[in-house]
Amino acid sequence: MRFCPEYSFDKLRRRIVINYQGKRFLDTGAVIEPTTNKAELYQQILEQVKAITFDETDAVANMANISAVLFHAMPDINWAGFYLYKQQQLILGPFQGKPACIRIAMGKGVCGTAAELMTIQRIENVHEFKGHIACDSASNSEIVIPVTLNGELYGVLDIDSPQFARFDDVDQHGLTAVVKHFESTLS
Repeated sequence: MRFCPEYSFDKLRRRIVINYQGKRFLDTGAVIEPTTNKAELYQQILEQVKAITFDETDAVANMANISAVLFHAMPDINWAGFYLYKQQQLILGPFQGKPACIRIAMGKGVCGTAAELMTIQRIENVHEFKGHIACDSASNSEIVIPVTLNGELYGVLDIDSPQFARFDDVDQHGLTAVVKHFESTLS
């Protein structure tokens, strides 16, 4: 059974520190510092995700925390979360943002297309994507990254933005690293 960690305050660095099983991690709310460098931001996000998922094997708990980290750390997004592959379709998993579509058929919308093709979908204008499913009318661009377990589809990570062309190669690389880390926590 996993217990809640202890928290302390590092006065020198002005950060909250998590003390868990003899290891020290920066608190998830204090790790990410303002930066205009996207690659640096994603490095901070990845470190935060690694800290918050450390020694945790519950996939739902990890997806919930990863969604929260991404939602609060990434600028100009309005939805971040997971869809899980179950019963030959995608079913809504942990997320942050407005209520979302609960079930998505394989091959439908950006998420269903990413899942069916097992490829990253980075869409600059979702309104031009054939079959786009508009869960939130404010969304204008989207990136979806398949999640696998033992080479099989497990689900997708979906990030939406109200900005057109919000996502680029740096976002794709950074989010792929987050997904790869999450996959390593699956058993």
